[in-house]
Amino acid sequence: MCGIIGIVGNQNVAGQLYDGLTVLQHRGQDAAGIATADGTRLRVHKGNGLVRDVFDARSMSVLEGRVGIAHCRYPTAGSEGMDEAQPFYVNSPYGIALAHNGNLINTDTLRREVFEQDRRNINTESDSEVLLNVFAHELDVQHALNPQAAIKAVAGVHRRVKGGYAVVAVVLGLGLVAFRDPHGIRPLVLGRRQTAEGVEHCVASESAALDILGYERLRDVEPGEAVVITPRGELIAEVCAPPAERAPCIFEFVYFARPDSMIDNVSVHKARMRMGQKLGEKILRLRPDHDIDTVIPIPDTSRDAALEISNVLGVKYREGFIKNRYVGRTFIMPGQGERVKSVRRKLNPIHLEFRNRVVLLVDDSIVRGTTSQQIVQMARDAGARKVYLASAAPPVRYPNVYGIDMPSADELIAHGRTVEEVEKLLGCDWLIYQDLEDLEAAVREGNPRLTRFDSSCFDGNYVTGIEPGYFERIRQLRSDEAKRKRRAC
Repeated sequence: MCGIIGIVGNQNVAGQLYDGLTVLQHRGQDAAGIATADGTRLRVHKGNGLVRDVFDARSMSVLEGRVGIAHCRYPTAGSEGMDEAQPFYVNSPYGIALAHNGNLINTDTLRREVFEQDRRNINTESDSEVLLNVFAHELDVQHALNPQAAIKAVAGVHRRVKGGYAVVAVVLGLGLVAFRDPHGIRPLVLGRRQTAEGVEHCVASESAALDILGYERLRDVEPGEAVVITPRGELIAEVCAPPAERAPCIFEFVYFARPDSMIDNVSVHKARMRMGQKLGEKILRLRPDHDIDTVIPIPDTSRDAALEISNVLGVKYREGFIKNRYVGRTFIMPGQGERVKSVRRKLNPIHLEFRNRVVLLVDDSIVRGTTSQQIVQMARDAGARKVYLASAAPPVRYPNVYGIDMPSADELIAHGRTVEEVEKLLGCDWLIYQDLEDLEAAVREGNPRLTRFDSSCFDGNYVTGIEPGYFERIRQLRSDEAKRKRRAC
């Protein structure tokens, strides 16, 4: 999962891009980059680390231009090194810089096509560089540089590429190009603001980035749509992919997105509240005479759900863990050993909230289970009489292949196990999961147009279909052992 943002402004946009990246930092803490266009010159600065560490006054001062894009990355499988920091750049045709959020599932086929048919070289293992070269080739064959040529190039991308992707690109001599996969799996939001100098536009992974920069949220970029914004502020948009079923990633609402964002016209905050309400109702159905004394969220993304559960159950809501905000999200830590160490560094219990109580811990989801095991033990060590654990999401049983670097299936604690078996492994006295139907209903209530979601990590139904052998390749790339070997090379 990554964060992307693109701006066409009336003055240099590097400062806005930097501020926007800080708002999207939760989507990737491994690397960051900015590319700006100044006339016929493209300037790029990128590196590994947090936004604040990659950029300083000197690097920002050279990023001149009124059109620009930016990217923050977490270490997706095969893309953990410095060479894979984005945006990527090619000089033909015209000069193009591109940033990508998502994952392509036919990368191997595309890589061969790009080399053998398009006669282009790929220097990294990143599917984003493959995507850039596919777009560059499709633009090159148009033999023109105008908005309609760019839209036709995006249509060519949609024909060739399979997977989840949201893209922002700078094309020298044209402006900003943004597009989203035909199923709308990965999010992309369009904003606008009026200044004394004229209209400015912004596209970003989440609307929270628009808010902080003072842009009005206009709408989501439609699935399969191409948006072209010229340096003069002209906006040309067209859906250029064959009709496909809209299926946004439901895990955005569960975990990844900020609660103050709107995605596909749904408030993430409200969706998480409804998740908590439905999960609270399930608890009452299963245990109407429950003995829960306190509901405690596992910070941060479970707070909305936990508060609603406490309201439904009629029991106290309490903050029981203090979070060290200078430690990254454990879900996106590069290795299991690092994740294990990080949980203790990241959370510390408030013992008075646990002592002699039956506590219901609420988390947004349970993926590997490593974090959950340790937190359950923390609660016991802090004096809890019983420790129940509720997940606002269903059991994660399958890898996510559209841009969330979930591990191979055999590293998912719920894969191939019953709820009772997972409960025993986690060491809690009771484990309760959200039902998938309730999760989807909680999100859909915000936008009835959303008739389907990418819920593949819960039900194994992949909206794009999966080629034979793909999961074995995923296992080889995403397992902790595979990542350890790559880091050792």
